[in-house]
Amino acid sequence: MKILVIQQKMIGDVLVSSVLCDNLRKAYPNATIDYMVYESTVAVLQGNKSISNLVLFKEEHRKSKWAFFKFLMKIRKAKYDIVIDAYAKIESFLPVIFSGAKRKISYDKKWRSLIFTDVVKKKQVPTSNLGLIIEQRLSLLSPLHLDIELETFPRLYVTPEEEHFAKALFESNGLAPSRKTVMLSIIGSSPDKTYPSEYMAAIIDYIADHYPVNMLFNYIPNQKELALEIFRLCKPETQSKIYFDLLGKNLREFIAIMHECDVIIGNDGGAINMAKALHKPSFIIFSPWIDKKGWATFEDGKNHISVHVSEYKPQLFEGKSPKEIFAENRSLYHEFDPALFMPLLEQFAKNHLD
Repeated sequence: MKILVIQQKMIGDVLVSSVLCDNLRKAYPNATIDYMVYESTVAVLQGNKSISNLVLFKEEHRKSKWAFFKFLMKIRKAKYDIVIDAYAKIESFLPVIFSGAKRKISYDKKWRSLIFTDVVKKKQVPTSNLGLIIEQRLSLLSPLHLDIELETFPRLYVTPEEEHFAKALFESNGLAPSRKTVMLSIIGSSPDKTYPSEYMAAIIDYIADHYPVNMLFNYIPNQKELALEIFRLCKPETQSKIYFDLLGKNLREFIAIMHECDVIIGNDGGAINMAKALHKPSFIIFSPWIDKKGWATFEDGKNHISVHVSEYKPQLFEGKSPKEIFAENRSLYHEFDPALFMPLLEQFAKNHLD
């Protein structure tokens, strides 16, 4: 049996949808299970033995019709029996059609039954603490009636060599081994997903004031100026606990570094999803325009906690469309003073940093 799972898009999506491959491997141990993803997301799949082959959708497939056509021919030649399209966008429909698979599964929507043999109603409200995004992905397995206990937790795999690299990096940078290490997701994937700098600095100061910790900043080179702005807003005593230049050169190095950290705190995004896949406790601040029920995964009030300004000031959102909320995103962020959720952060820190 040959199965293709499709999940283009960002790192978090690809990581979450890897649970489809894990469950398919559990149900069909001898099947070929291929996973179609963007080339830029491969790092989060390394070491996952549920996946037989990665089918890489590259930039050239977007830019060149001929390259895309050859890509589709490669899909057709593979002769898949089942295709599960978790991406469910126009970009993925042609590979589904060209696959010629007998079973083609995706989410239900008008006219999709013309392409897919099985369509699943996309849940809009979570019914467990797995989070909506996980529940939606797992629902795509329902047409197959798998006789297994479903795996629900996406996983990252770190090699012994990567563990050694991170430990050596911590040692060479002088991190105190007696202290717990906090990864701070100080910058979101875009400005509209980034908590105001002065508020983030206040959170960092609180942690530094109350706990003997090492602190790392998660940012990429082109975000250095904003990272420095947040660093400078912190108190001098706090700055002495921040190892500002301890960064990975690539995504695998970040994963190795995160593996050696104890918790992650900060903006929602790929770093949070990777930390969760490494079983690290998380405290997440969601952007005002994001509906947190989708990505608030594994929330239990202790190991994984998230906050959203609408939970504290619902009146600011009453009668407003998503478009209006997005337009007011910056002002809504500034309404989200960290004092509002400080009791939750204090409890989280006591549970994991004492």
